[in-house]
Amino acid sequence: MAEIKRMGSLCSLDENGYIINQSNHNKINNKFQEVIRLINESCISALPKEIHSIYIRGSVPRGLDIEGVSDVDVIIVTYSNPEELDLDWVEGTEKFIDQKFSFINGVELGFSPLSEVEESQYCSMIPFILKTYGICVYGDNLISKLPDYKPNSSLANEHLIHLTSLIDKAKHDLIGNEDIEDIKDCCSWIMRIVVRAGGALVIVQEQSYTRDLFPAYELFSKHYPEKEQEMRTALWYAINPLSSPEEILKFLDHFGNWIEKETEKWLDVYNPTRAMHLPL
Repeated sequence: MAEIKRMGSLCSLDENGYIINQSNHNKINNKFQEVIRLINESCISALPKEIHSIYIRGSVPRGLDIEGVSDVDVIIVTYSNPEELDLDWVEGTEKFIDQKFSFINGVELGFSPLSEVEESQYCSMIPFILKTYGICVYGDNLISKLPDYKPNSSLANEHLIHLTSLIDKAKHDLIGNEDIEDIKDCCSWIMRIVVRAGGALVIVQEQSYTRDLFPAYELFSKHYPEKEQEMRTALWYAINPLSSPEEILKFLDHFGNWIEKETEKWLDVYNPTRAMHLPL
């Protein structure tokens, strides 16, 4: 059982208030080079004419990976819309690479069309992640061409505009589910979303941003001390996921319902029209 540790940090900002990308090829532990090579080869073999570029994000390119705990998060930029591509091979590839390397805790291959990544007028999560957390490991590097981002309401909106629908999806996936691993995966996934949403609620006041769970929990608790214990529970469930759908649903019906209402209040102020993306 994992303990809650004071891990992670707020994003550093430059003199103009823009988020600085802390990822660097030189920070990647050498043992991940073989993992990255296999990821690249697998993607290119499966989609030889579709791969524009491949990126990794998260703890690995920041040199903050923990053996047996950290996963490898990958974003593959494709020329076509991924919804139009045959991606049946992805799950098997993720499992194969995960099982081949004992020091990683999973591989996640995410896909995004080039047209979405090239968005420069509005705040959008995938370009933001690449610009502020990613490094290119194959293809034409788009990062320098992407706009700079500040910790502001446009960024917060990316975490909050879909919160209710994501919680609803988690509830739908949990009801009647008897697959223990699937239940735990769903629990970890939705609790991470909840914790990061808590941090997003106070981005404007704090002028700070993080995707790391502990500092997001701390930022939230600073402004909502009466909800600190419940957010700490969400953090605990994110790293120690439950196997009981009933317990997860109970938490989402209580604290999840509260943070949904708080999000609606935030949206009433900063995004009353409920636009999917706000201007940069």
